[in-house]
Amino acid sequence: MQNKIKKIRTAIIGAGKMGQIHAKVYHQYPNCSLVGIVDSDAGKAKKLARKFHCQSSRDYKELLGKTDAVTIATPTETHLQISRFFIENQIPVLIEKPLSSTVEEAEKVVGLAKKHNTLVAVGHSERCNPVVRAIKRLNIKPKFIQADRISPYPFRSTDIGVVLDVMIHDIDIVLSLAESRIKNIEAVGVNVIADTEDICNARIFFENGCIANITASRIALKTERKVRVFSPQAYLSVDYFKKTGTVIKADSNINVIEKLRELKKAGRFDLLKANWKDLLHIEKLDVDDKEPLRVEQEAFLNAVADAKTNPEVGAEEGLAAMQCAQKILDSLDEHKWD
Repeated sequence: MQNKIKKIRTAIIGAGKMGQIHAKVYHQYPNCSLVGIVDSDAGKAKKLARKFHCQSSRDYKELLGKTDAVTIATPTETHLQISRFFIENQIPVLIEKPLSSTVEEAEKVVGLAKKHNTLVAVGHSERCNPVVRAIKRLNIKPKFIQADRISPYPFRSTDIGVVLDVMIHDIDIVLSLAESRIKNIEAVGVNVIADTEDICNARIFFENGCIANITASRIALKTERKVRVFSPQAYLSVDYFKKTGTVIKADSNINVIEKLRELKKAGRFDLLKANWKDLLHIEKLDVDDKEPLRVEQEAFLNAVADAKTNPEVGAEEGLAAMQCAQKILDSLDEHKWD
């Protein structure tokens, strides 16, 4: 008779929107047991705990000895304080993005993780979006990336601006695609409702020649999450929200391009009668339907169970995203609107 697999005891700190989503995924995952919900608002903690049949508390320190891993989904300004307690007690943590409020705090989290040899993952769930994983499978080398992430005002995460709240997703994705050190950043933005920026556009120049242009807004009239990637190997246009994408590969269209050049040179190519889309070989991006947050949490729990595996986004990658975000914020300060 086989031994029963020991389930990983998990807990959620923060019973807000993201905490509720994390709790739902943990509750459904067969290899873990959700043992607790913690929130400074006892009523919110009890309500969520009742839904998932676990204990509730107002004090995260009460989880010591009762959990093997925790997810921190509290306001960004509390991430360092809460994560420090668990890291120092060598309990793995998944911290919702961004890693912290400042680069200095993010560096402290990374330092604590190294000092105590404890796993720290960061909740950049968009890295687990099916279209992002599909792009990574193509193994392309981007030369230009255009990312747009806009939405109506969310009335949450008002403790941070749009760069750390929204743009941080695309910052992390762009860094993972470019795979190069940052050379320079130029950014402009404006605050409309909050005391921090609500709209931002940033142009990131990488040392390998890649350029990324990222726009984020949380006061738009519609929701749009799109990215376009230009590379010598292919052109991609993907929609994170709809989980769809289009690929035009260079090697699949080389004959078309050479034929057009020949026709144009011979004077037998009528531009007015040509339909560019009909001439090209266009493919749909091969996208699966896995839920990003589930992929993220599975990777985290696998890393908790096996030290040889890695989470989707580790602490140092979360720090890199924070460092890039800070450079964008510094550039905003240099280009303030009158």
